[in-house]
Amino acid sequence: MQQKNDKKVIRSWAFFDWANSAYNLVITSTIFPAYYTIITSDKNDNTIDYVTFLGRKFVNSALYSYAMAVAFLVIALISPILSSIADTRGNKKIFMQMFTYIGSLACCGLFFFKIETLEISVILFVLAAIGFWGSLVFYNSYLPEIATVDQQDKVSAKGFTYGYIGSIILQLICFVFVFKPDWFGITDSSIPARLSFFMVGIWWMVFAQIPFKNLPKGSPNFKSEKQNVMTSGFKELKKVWGQVKQMAYLKRFLYAFFFYSMGVQTVMLVATIFGEKELHLPTSKLIATILLLQIVAIPGAMLMSYLSSKKYGNVNVLIGVVLIWIGACVAAYFIHTEYQFYALAAVIGLIMGGIQSLSRSTYSKFLPQESPDHTSFFSFYDVTEKVALVFGMFSFGYIEELSGSMRNSVIALAIFFVLGLLFLLFLKKVQPKSVAVIEK
Repeated sequence: MQQKNDKKVIRSWAFFDWANSAYNLVITSTIFPAYYTIITSDKNDNTIDYVTFLGRKFVNSALYSYAMAVAFLVIALISPILSSIADTRGNKKIFMQMFTYIGSLACCGLFFFKIETLEISVILFVLAAIGFWGSLVFYNSYLPEIATVDQQDKVSAKGFTYGYIGSIILQLICFVFVFKPDWFGITDSSIPARLSFFMVGIWWMVFAQIPFKNLPKGSPNFKSEKQNVMTSGFKELKKVWGQVKQMAYLKRFLYAFFFYSMGVQTVMLVATIFGEKELHLPTSKLIATILLLQIVAIPGAMLMSYLSSKKYGNVNVLIGVVLIWIGACVAAYFIHTEYQFYALAAVIGLIMGGIQSLSRSTYSKFLPQESPDHTSFFSFYDVTEKVALVFGMFSFGYIEELSGSMRNSVIALAIFFVLGLLFLLFLKKVQPKSVAVIEK
């Protein structure tokens, strides 16, 4: 049995966030969406930008949303199979490595992204997303194995903090190439962005070696009976759902998590494109804003950890954060100036890391702490999130195509947050004595 609260193991675990969060910042939040919007635009603010992908015509930003939805759908379908194998054989680290290399190599391949290579580049973009989110299934499942219940908020926040710091460092390195290409004799304006994608892949791959070296391979849960690997994962999810239904608190939390996750990740994934298309902000200001958002997220995640552990309890803090998210979505519908965008980005930055970190640790606290099936439980958690994201990203793209405005899509996200809030309020009506650490 792995010794819990080992500082070296926890630090190594957090370094996986350091390694892969560069993808989350550069590819999903800043340089890639800005670059994608620029090269797929006709440079006329009064027209709708269309692209052709696999013979079908799409609004360029809607295609971006659909591509992400496909990536999340793939993860939702394959992670149960892989996590079942990992739980049975105790080799979750192998799957972390596999998804890491898929994602990082796909990022390297995006170096060749030009309008002429749009189709293969969108496919690489999807593969990078699958690599990132697929690795998190196994990364998250380590949390209850390496930390005791009283330390899980702190350890979860440590991971996000490492992630923000690591991603910001690489983002600053990328900025040197993006904003000062003449220092390196670069004359092709597309090379700085494409070089950034390549550096993300290398950064991710190199720093992931720290957790790969020091994390345990995973707690095995050997089963004597032979199983079909294509179905056992889904049977395991069904089994987990059967257990979840017996735990009213956990069930209501997952309902809430499902709905507010539709909004959280979608906002993070489309923020740059929203600023580019709806507010016509220059790329340099957009990237700087998203970077500021990441910096603000560090104290935000630490503040949420402190408030939940020391003051108000996880659920009360989550309710407060979701209320702020609802206000942020409503505000996004009405903003028209760059300074309004900056103010909104600062607010979202404060609550962005906190809600992710707190959701993960809250779920972890509810789990049977000595169970060998942590990967199955976290697979269920991740599938819940990915299915939510499929709905979130698809609805965002579809509503934009239907109405002609991303602002209407933002209002739909506000509705998802409201539903999540309602389930969090229902959650407070079930207060078992065993979850005093969750509810103050």
